Amino acid sequence: MALILGIESSCDDMAAAVVRDGTQVLASVVHSQDAVHAPYGGVVPELASRDHVRNVHAVTARALAGADVAVEDVDAVAVTSGPGLIGSLLVGVSFGKALAYRIGRPLIGVHHIEGHLASARIGENPLELPYLGLVVSGGHTAAYHVEDLGRIELLGQTRDDAAGEAFDKVAKRMGLGYPGGREIDERARDGRRDAYAFPRPMLAEPGLEFSFSGLKTAVALEIARCEQRGGGRLSPADVADLAASFQEAVADVIVGKAHRALDRTGLRRLALVGGLAANSRLRERVAQLADELGLEVRLPPLRLCTDNAAMIAAVADGMLAAGRTADLELEAFSRVPVGARAGEGTAWSR
Repeated sequence: MALILGIESSCDDMAAAVVRDGTQVLASVVHSQDAVHAPYGGVVPELASRDHVRNVHAVTARALAGADVAVEDVDAVAVTSGPGLIGSLLVGVSFGKALAYRIGRPLIGVHHIEGHLASARIGENPLELPYLGLVVSGGHTAAYHVEDLGRIELLGQTRDDAAGEAFDKVAKRMGLGYPGGREIDERARDGRRDAYAFPRPMLAEPGLEFSFSGLKTAVALEIARCEQRGGGRLSPADVADLAASFQEAVADVIVGKAHRALDRTGLRRLALVGGLAANSRLRERVAQLADELGLEVRLPPLRLCTDNAAMIAAVADGMLAAGRTADLELEAFSRVPVGARAGEGTAWSR
């Protein structure tokens, strides 16, 4: 049974975790940068990487202490090597390299998306393979056929904005706080989902690709009309209705595409993962789809939806068993398809 120390720094969260045997999370620590980026309404890459530098050592130490293990006790050090913000990634990769070298343990580079897809297999009741993996976050919106060891097929992804990015931009336009996904989720609870007939981009088209830029524009135009009627301000009722209607449009697209992907692949298992998987309405809609179709579904706990290092360590456990380790030449990369370079194909499905 391997004991893996995972480090995740792909965007604005600095995280470390200790995971045993790929499923048992002994400790998981996430240092949030919400307060750092809130004044700007979005992630500022330079500020993110600087904050990572300040906190990577302390966060890793807290994870080891929480697991009650010494760093020399771990069997490998796993790091997110991409995709993500290159400055943020370099902090985690550089720290992981130095630590692995110092303690004489293998280094493992993990693909960030493979981590999210693996989060459905963490815990006492891991989702059996194969399954449809929906990754919905601030940087990614995509559907994957997760088949087996080293076989993850991209079925469709966004052509422009990710769904989570659209949430953040709409929230910023309405003058809400950061992160926008959480703010819209809260405001939508008091709103009418049918108050505005926002478009469902690409839902009527036969493919499995996504698009959210047009929806974002439609919401911005409606916000402007509401402000014009309200003397330059949005009323609480306006905010609630706009949030609820926008959120429902996104949920319709994601759930509709999931239904189509399930029909095409014949898969009967579904995992909703990524930061936007924490959205209460989206979780409700996916659960409804599962009941309707008789699916086995996994909605990871909220702590495993947003970026975390437990999912990185979970992937690395199988990679270590398969001998897929890296050397000190491991590089960080901002963009790369799942299965390329860092992961050399998934290995957590043993």
